[in-house]
Amino acid sequence: MRVAIIDKPGLDNLAIVERPDPEPGPGEVLVRLRAATLNYRDLLTVEGGYGKKQRTVDFIPLSDGAGEVAAVGAGVTRFKPGDRVVGNFFQEWLAGEPDSENLQSGLGGVLDGVASELRLFPEYGLCLTPDHLTDGEAAALPCAGLTAWSAVIDQGCTTPGDIVLTQGTGGVSVFAVQFAKLAGAEVIATSSSDEKLERVRALGADHTINYTETPDWARPARDISKGRGIDLVVEVGGAGTLEQSIKAVRPGGAICLIGVLSGANHEFRLPLVVTRKIRMEGVTCGSLEQFEAMLRAIDQHKLRPALDDQVFGLDELPAAFAHMRDGRHFGKIVVEI
Repeated sequence: MRVAIIDKPGLDNLAIVERPDPEPGPGEVLVRLRAATLNYRDLLTVEGGYGKKQRTVDFIPLSDGAGEVAAVGAGVTRFKPGDRVVGNFFQEWLAGEPDSENLQSGLGGVLDGVASELRLFPEYGLCLTPDHLTDGEAAALPCAGLTAWSAVIDQGCTTPGDIVLTQGTGGVSVFAVQFAKLAGAEVIATSSSDEKLERVRALGADHTINYTETPDWARPARDISKGRGIDLVVEVGGAGTLEQSIKAVRPGGAICLIGVLSGANHEFRLPLVVTRKIRMEGVTCGSLEQFEAMLRAIDQHKLRPALDDQVFGLDELPAAFAHMRDGRHFGKIVVEI
């Protein structure tokens, strides 16, 4: 089988090598991967910027992949050869709250990822792919999809009539728009590109704000809410956007913190957070239980992830990462395996 390997940080050090095909042992499922998608986290791991949470030698990157079952080991009952499946991001976080151990089971970090033609999974590390999705669409779900689901549904507790604000048009943000609309919310989407804002409107966003033209976007966001404030901000920007998020959110509202695309350190207005009783909560993907709930909702509503127009092959991983780093994409970038 072909496998993407990195032995030291840097896109130039990605190599495609041949490895023996693995065989499933007891309780294991061998998956022939057909597609993967990129997350910003994957770029960090390849460039060595993920700290102690990753391996850096003989490491297979990428966390999100889908394909079909090639073979099963003894005792496996949930899957059979030919089933279409998608891997859960945290292989050992099955339900409940996370702990220090199951948070170390993320694919493409401490554990080898899915940038390979074949991969072994524990039986409990997989879910069936909804029938209406392609493998590329299914591969968009484990990290970005579940992170957005956790932020909007599980932790943000979005209900009909709420106003949700999303930032940018990357994978998590676009999923957040789709899930917020699924929950009956009114959605405000921000981006630096009018063209991308038109595309996110087509996915259901009710209002759009170009944050390059309007750096103080909290003001028009509050105007849209008729002065009440935003119920939930899905915060992916980090230091560069957090102040605007705090200004935009309503008293008693929530900011779900996901990304640090515009910086990691910020001196925010603590008195405003306290006096307005703003809830700020970090989001780190989710459990298998949450993943299964999200997949049921996607299947029921026949929701389709937004994929970038440009598709790459396994041999083109460096170009795919460069495409992501340059911010030219909309939605999830697919790598065909």
